[in-house]
Amino acid sequence: MKITKLETIVLRIPYTSGGSDEASAWGGRRWDTADALLVRVETDAGLVGWGEAFGYNVIPATKAVLDEIVAPLVVGRPADAIEPLLLEAQQKLHIFGRGGPVIYALSGLDIALWDLAGKIANQPVHRLLGGARHSEMPCYASLIRYGTPQGVAANVGRALDAGFEAVKLHEIDHGCILAARGAAGPGIPIMLDVNCPWTLSEALRHADLLAEMTPAWLEEPVWPPEDVESLAWLRTRTRVPIAAGENAATVTQFAQILSSRAVDVLQPSSTKCGGITTLRHVFLLAAAANTRVVPHSFYDGPGFLAALHCAAVFQTDPLVEWRFFDLEMPPLGPDWIPRDGRIPVPQGPGLGADPDPRVIERYRAG
Repeated sequence: MKITKLETIVLRIPYTSGGSDEASAWGGRRWDTADALLVRVETDAGLVGWGEAFGYNVIPATKAVLDEIVAPLVVGRPADAIEPLLLEAQQKLHIFGRGGPVIYALSGLDIALWDLAGKIANQPVHRLLGGARHSEMPCYASLIRYGTPQGVAANVGRALDAGFEAVKLHEIDHGCILAARGAAGPGIPIMLDVNCPWTLSEALRHADLLAEMTPAWLEEPVWPPEDVESLAWLRTRTRVPIAAGENAATVTQFAQILSSRAVDVLQPSSTKCGGITTLRHVFLLAAAANTRVVPHSFYDGPGFLAALHCAAVFQTDPLVEWRFFDLEMPPLGPDWIPRDGRIPVPQGPGLGADPDPRVIERYRAG
């Protein structure tokens, strides 16, 4: 079975967040829509696989890599030899970087090929990976950045009312973090992703202050994110568990994080690190290092499903990230939204759900 076409589809779906005008101001501009980059792979057998490449504000670059570089490399190649094909692509493209849009693009391709592999075998991806330990997974509500104590408190309350039993913030203001703890009460786990804002000395000072709020983990506290030595140093000097890995790419980078003992929680991102192939290897490496893995899955489409399948297979302490805001229409349809803070592990072939064609028709932007 050969690949006959690789197509990219940009979605821009409006959402509401209940936050301020500064909500989700990441990547150089505020998000007015939830943008996603889907990867659609066709085969000569008529089967179609769906993936998702990291996008947001960098979608134009990732899309260009897929359309102009990756597609010519893979069209005409076997669709069922995933690891050899992706290794060859990484080797041919490594001069353009071992992270960023090239790896984002290959991540989307990898996820689509795993979706195809499941459809070829008429099995869910988790069964190809060894079989799921869990039939459903608890989700934590991952909030966008609101920037005001009022917005944070209101949305923490909304998440708890929806049945989520843990919440992640993307705030750096201590007043906002205190408001979240006040809204949640003492017994609800609160994770804190600060998105790499601090020097090492600043991170230590903030971690000491935040320890009183008992965060479940402090995520990516140090700039730059690849400064593994500083993360490892910080981890030995604070009571707060340290999490990182969203910005790492390739198995080698994750192995370096683990060998440095830099984190308590490792967070590979399916659309940024090399897709399901890399996620599988990272879980195995982390198990050998006795380190917990909770994938970064701040997505609503195939990228989320990729993380869900891997987590269901490899996690002993189940937990997945769910991006908590209100889309006009969910990319996968209404069946793939957590209920009471939990989501079923897909049982259909491949990833178990294709993007809803109605969503593509209505919100396609490229």
